[in-house]
Order: sequence, then C-alpha cells, then structure tokens
Amino acid sequence: MVLEIPIQEISRDTTLSGIPLKVYPIVDELDKKLLKELYNNDLYDYMYKEIVQMDYSETVKQTLPTDTLKARLATINESTPFQIDYNPILEKLINKKLSYQRVYMERLMTLSDYYFPLFEPYLDQYDIPLEMKYLAVIESALEPRIKSRVGATGLWQFMFTTGRSFDLEVNSYVDERMDPIKSTQAACKFMRSLYRIYGDWDLVLAAYNSGPGNVNKAIRRSGGYKNYWNIRPYLPRETAGYVPAFQAMMYLFKYAPEHGFEPQQTTFKTIATDTIRVKRMISLEHVAQFTDQDLEVIQFHNPSYKLDIIPVVKGKNYNLRLPVRDAAKFVSNEAAVYAFAKAEFEKIEKPLPELFKAQSRTVYRVKNGDYLGKIANTYNVRVSQIMRWNNLRSNNLRIGQKLYIHSRNPVIQSSSSTGKTPAIYHIKSGDSLWKIANKYGISIAGIRKMNPTASDNLKVGATLKLK
Repeated sequence: MVLEIPIQEISRDTTLSGIPLKVYPIVDELDKKLLKELYNNDLYDYMYKEIVQMDYSETVKQTLPTDTLKARLATINESTPFQIDYNPILEKLINKKLSYQRVYMERLMTLSDYYFPLFEPYLDQYDIPLEMKYLAVIESALEPRIKSRVGATGLWQFMFTTGRSFDLEVNSYVDERMDPIKSTQAACKFMRSLYRIYGDWDLVLAAYNSGPGNVNKAIRRSGGYKNYWNIRPYLPRETAGYVPAFQAMMYLFKYAPEHGFEPQQTTFKTIATDTIRVKRMISLEHVAQFTDQDLEVIQFHNPSYKLDIIPVVKGKNYNLRLPVRDAAKFVSNEAAVYAFAKAEFEKIEKPLPELFKAQSRTVYRVKNGDYLGKIANTYNVRVSQIMRWNNLRSNNLRIGQKLYIHSRNPVIQSSSSTGKTPAIYHIKSGDSLWKIANKYGISIAGIRKMNPTASDNLKVGATLKLK
C-alpha cells in the first residue's frame, strides 16, 4: 500500500554524483529533541505504573470543570464507536495529567507526530477505528524497542508466541515485533479477530490487554453483563485501569490545544522516508558512516534490528528505512556502500595480532563529551555491543558512569580523537562530516548546527566551525 502525501518544501541538490536529490531542511535542535525522547524514554515505566498502581482514592487537583468535561466527552462520544461516558475515575485520570504530568503528555504528543500517520492507513485498511492509535500510547508510550517485565515487546507489546502467530519473525538479528509497519499490521489483524468475537470495541481493548480468557471469566462473574464498566470489577487490576487510561489519552490528544499543550514539531515524517531492500549484510553504523548521518537517526527509523545489523537470508526480504536524501545517497552508491561494509566486517571478524595482549574486559569511565559512538569507535566495537554488555536501555550516558568493554583491540587512545577540538577546521582531501565528528568527539548534528550552509560535499580548503 502506498500513501502519497504532498511534501511542503522540496529543494534540489546535485552534489552527489550529479544526480538531483530531494532535500528536506533539517532543524537540528528538533531532531535532537525527538531522538532524545526515543532513546532516553522513561515514559513506558511511567505509563505502566500509572495503570497498575493508580490509587483511585488519592486527591487530585481539580483543573477541569466537571460540566466542561462532561460536555466534551459527550462530543467525543458522538463521533467514536467507543462508549465514552463521564465517570469519576476518568475525570481523576484526566485531572492528574493536566495538573502535574504535562511534560509527559507533551513528549508523547511529539512522538505521535511521527507514529500516528504511520498507524492510520493500516487501521483504515483493516476497518479498525482510527482512535485505536492511542492504544499504542498506552501499550508502549510509542517506544518501538521497549520490552515489558514479562517479555511483551514493541509498539503494540506482542508476546513471543502471539507475535509468531501473526507472522512476526523473531530471530537473533531481527525482532519484527519492533518493526513499526509489520507490528501495526499484526496488531490490526489481532484487533479485528477480537472484534469478531465481542462486537464491542471497549471489550476488544480489555481483551487485547488481558486476553479473551480473562474477559470471558469477568463476563461470567458479573452475571453475564457485556458492558466494560459492568465487568470492570472482575478484571485483573491492570486491565481495570486500562480502558480509563485509553479514554483519558483520547480526550487529552483531542483537546490538547484547549489545555495549552505545546509538543515539539519534528521534521522526522514517515512520508519523508524511503525503504531500500538490503542485498548484502550491513550494519546500521556502516550506513551512518557512509551517509554522514547520525547513528541515532538510522536507529530511529530501523528499530527492529536487534544488533544494529541487517542480515541477508535466503527467502527473506529485509528493508532499510532512511530519510529520502540519505536513501538517495545509498542507492546512488550502492556498490560502494556494500564494499565499505564488507571491508569493515572483515576488520572485526579477523583476529588482530594484539588480541592476546588486550585486556579481556576494560572498565571505561564516561567523560564529558563522550557518547556511545565515540567510545565504540575507540575500541573497534559496535554501539549495540556496548549496550548489550552493560544492559543499557538508551544511549544516554552520565559522566563518571562505568562501562564494561570486551574489545579485541588493546586499550590505546588515538591521538587524533583525544586532541583539542579547534574552533575552525580546514577541510582536507578525503574528509567527511563523519570523519571530522569522530576525530574530535562531537556529533554530526552539532557540526551542521554550527555550519547551517555547509553541504555534505565538503570542499578541500573550506572551513568549518567546530566550537
């Protein structure tokens, strides 16, 4: 299925092999904020605790008049197949978020700007109410790589067996439960099957969370009622808070302007990306290096690759999603990209002479200016390996934090990477933004921010501001 949406502004650039490329103006600060939300995301824990541990007896500041809430809920109810009626539990949840959880809501709304346009075509295709996009907010806080304490994974929180039953592949390299497109299609199929059972979207929500078996038992224990609020006392505690949380989220998103929410607008749009079928094994880091793009951007668009490696398996098709400009670079230089990746893999796979002299495990303390890509390059390992060795859930580092590194290389700092960063850098032959950023321990986004007119085609002798 192809969705065509007009793009507001497209300019032309012929700096790559003379081929016209689509260029999207990138606001670095907004990109940085969006990536921070994804990779430093504590929203999932916040959402889960609220649903499971909500104390309905606590006093919550009344920030929304009850009559106003009733009128707005009635308006929502007129245009949705869900039964949205006023009740004190729903009112308390909404007031709680309005009174002291505004920052979380704005962060969720920022992420939704990327994910909701991705969900909606598939919800429409499977005749699922479009409001079901808020289900992913409740399930995962829009974090595609999140895993619950019981193993449910991805935007739609599929368990291993449930994911497999809806054709979501899980292997050592790939977890399609974390693929935004494939997991959304699977979730739509699951919700459609539940609706065929219950014929009621509120009960579909309850069954999606706790399973049809628990919903059926709750119906029996209630004396045969099939309205969610009548069977709610007989549902598991988490599910009892689930539908009210969903309805509260629906209200807050629909009436966000009236409550003064100001989410960041991101330039990362699903429609501004393209997919490439991968022909040879390649690492996301290789893609980032070759396209002079931040690794976090590549990871953001490709969350289903567990080790940040895209494998090539006979009979399987694996795709790489990139911003349009980077996709054009990749396709225009495909042979060179794969040759570069092959050479990099061979460097890692071949034992080095210093292997037996190197420490089996290095304890590294994070310093000011460090980031995972810089540390990984120093020790010739992958970012994904450092995250796995240290059980890191995000790319966020603290000064003084200890990291365990299992490296084939001896622990030798490159003089170029530890040198003082100059204020002005004179471009030399063979330079790229990635090489310069890596050399001085700064980010590509930071260089672009300080040099907004600089193109990716660096000219020998030109200068870049680095401070």
